[in-house]
Order: sequence, then C-alpha cells, then structure tokens
Amino acid sequence: MLHSLPLSRLSRLAPIPTITRSFSSRLDSLREQLKSEDSTSDSSSVEVLQTFASGEAPTPVRRKARKSNRALPKPSWLRVQPAESSNFNKLRTTVRKSGLATVCEEARCPNIGECWGGGDDGTATATIMIMGDTCTRGCSFCSVKTSRAPPPVDLDEPQKVADAVKEWGLDYVVLTSVDRDDMPDQGSGHFRKVVQAIKRESPDMLVEALTPDFQGNTDFIDKVATSGLDVYAHNVETVERLQRRMRDHRANYWQSLGVLERVKELNKGIVTKTSLMLGVGECRRACSEPRREGGR
Repeated sequence: MLHSLPLSRLSRLAPIPTITRSFSSRLDSLREQLKSEDSTSDSSSVEVLQTFASGEAPTPVRRKARKSNRALPKPSWLRVQPAESSNFNKLRTTVRKSGLATVCEEARCPNIGECWGGGDDGTATATIMIMGDTCTRGCSFCSVKTSRAPPPVDLDEPQKVADAVKEWGLDYVVLTSVDRDDMPDQGSGHFRKVVQAIKRESPDMLVEALTPDFQGNTDFIDKVATSGLDVYAHNVETVERLQRRMRDHRANYWQSLGVLERVKELNKGIVTKTSLMLGVGECRRACSEPRREGGR
C-alpha cells in the first residue's frame, strides 16, 4: 500500500530527466564534434555523423548484386558428343553386361567417343578400374569413395576383364585401380593376375598398368612390373611443393618417382610414364621438376 509523502519532502526530490532532454543533449554533442572535425577526416564517416545528428533518414546504400553460384557453361570445344561407331557401341554393351567399371564413363571424359571409337588412327582404347570402387586413401582432388576396410576384391575379376577386352576387340587397354592398403600385398598380386589373364587371352594386345605406389615396397612393385605388361605408369599427380595439399599423407613425391626408378632397374626396355595435374597452384618452372628428376 502506497503512503502519501508530505509536500515539503516532495519539493526536495530531484527532477526526473526526460528522454527528450537526453536525446537533445546527445545531438548537441554530436554537432559540436562535427564542427571540430579535422579537415583530413574521412569524408564518408563525417557525412554519416552529420546525417545522424540532423535527424534525417540516411540514404539507402546500394549493395552489389551477388554473383550467381551457377557454373559457367562449358566451352564449345569441350562439349563433344560420343561417336556412335560400331566399336563404341560394342564397348558400351560389353561394359554393361560384364559389370566392369571404366574411368572413361565414371569421369564422364569428353574424349570417350574418340578413344572407344578408335579415333583417327583406328586404335580403340579403354581404361578399366580394377579392385573395386572404394579406396583406402583420401586424396583431396579425387572423388572416389574411401574406407579403411573396402569390400574384398572379386577373385574372378582377372578372367572377367580378359574376356571383356577380348570381346571388345581392343588394341590397347589401360588398367588402373584404387589403393588397397588393407590387403597384405596391397593388391599387387591381383594386378599381376589381371595383366597375365589379358595376355593369355589376347597376346597381341598392348597393356598399360597405372598403379598405386604400393607404399614404395619393391617386392610389390616387382610383381606388377614383371607381369608381362607393356607400359608401367604411376602418377606423381602434382609438383613436390603441393604434395601434402593434394595427396593422401601416405603418398609423396619422391616415393612416386622411386616406383618408376625401380621399374627401370628391372627392365630398361619397358616404357614408364607419369602425369601431373595443372591449375592447382603450381608455377611453370616447377612443372619441369618431374621430368628432370625422372630422368636421373
């Protein structure tokens, strides 16, 4: 319950400040501040303060239109329609029937029509990925599925691949694979069996093996290098400076070059090759490093 106060006590109470008086005082203070601003002050900041002090509504700021996230259209030279040749159709039908995976289709390569169809020289080629579709490594540039324990390899795959490429009538086949660090021999024995099965069914066919690094184990490298293949390929992927950024921590530049060096020690007549990506931060001079180091 409220009690009334004597009039004498009410007269001694301090006056209650008003919001209007406080706001006016603040505006007066800002006006004084603006008058004393140095001529070298940022003009845009002064203008904002003047607008606020005057009580006027600020001019709306026009924001730049956001860039669209839509991808740019592919250039005309990259929009290539597959050639519907007899070789192309035969390859596509056999791939579907055998359940094999090809890098050509998985990567949507624009050159698939030329490679499968035979191109200008009439030599039909295809790249088959063996040992499954799940890798034990996780390189930043690659979209292949990863797992520490991928499904076991198909033990019938060597004969399936040999039968398929024979039916295709290929002149040149490229075998590649995921990394299989989970296997005792990292898949080198399976790779060897696939090459030997192809050579048994099609002795005149040229076989290129694009292999993992097998963690630099020379016994595993030797298994593939002595399998009867014609070209041994292993990619360094990028220049030395960018290895850790682009590749799994178990891979490295010198280990990859060591794989190719080991193959040459076994057979100087065998063709070895490597590849690297461009456009990931390398400089032009660094692009020559793999060629110089590989020719040691």
